[in-house]
Amino acid sequence: MNVRTRQDAILRSLRRNGTSTIKTLATQVGASRSTIIRDIAALRDEGFIIQTDPGRGGGLSLDPQSVQKSPRLTVAEVFALIIGISSMRAAGNLPFATLADTGLAKIEKALPSDQIRDLRRLLDCLYVGPLAPQVDTSNLGEMDPALLPAFEVSFLDRQLLQFAYRDAKGNMSQRQVEPQAMLILPPLWYLVAWDPSRDDFRHFRMDRINAPVCFEGQTFRRRSVPFDDGVHRVRFA
Repeated sequence: MNVRTRQDAILRSLRRNGTSTIKTLATQVGASRSTIIRDIAALRDEGFIIQTDPGRGGGLSLDPQSVQKSPRLTVAEVFALIIGISSMRAAGNLPFATLADTGLAKIEKALPSDQIRDLRRLLDCLYVGPLAPQVDTSNLGEMDPALLPAFEVSFLDRQLLQFAYRDAKGNMSQRQVEPQAMLILPPLWYLVAWDPSRDDFRHFRMDRINAPVCFEGQTFRRRSVPFDDGVHRVRFA
């Protein structure tokens, strides 16, 4: 369980049960006593009022009126917002674009420096452009929710990505690739990757990718991806 997930679990437990103890919370989230104490301190720094009842039998309680001082957004969550806005803008369907950009800029300012660095690195891999009119979009499917978390790890840590892929004819295969870019050609989204087995770049429609898995310890280098005219990198703030 990562830090964000664990801290969210602590908040849910305190909200639902009214009070709890460090020992109980540690058991619930599978962490040590010292980790829970650090998490409580971090949550207090964010603005949550977590009270401690001293003495034997005492515990922790969350003030229901307390709120966090800044949004607890992950890099992937902010990146997903930027992807959505970029996709709508590329499709010519983004009303109130100025307000959307202003809102995202405010969210970005609330992120700590390490998250801003990771966000910038992800944006360096994001491209948008127009879709050729002859491309068939009638069979567009839903994307696997596991894609974006897997992409975050793969792009930031340069880890190989394996997934099941269904081609245009419906044939299934297992692919292991080096992710290099994400390409939005509304309404289609593509993973652009170097495929070692083909010794070349390949475009994989994201709605045809399933069960993505990153391989720790198997890293790769960044490559210069050739794009068609009209495709450009997303710029934000």
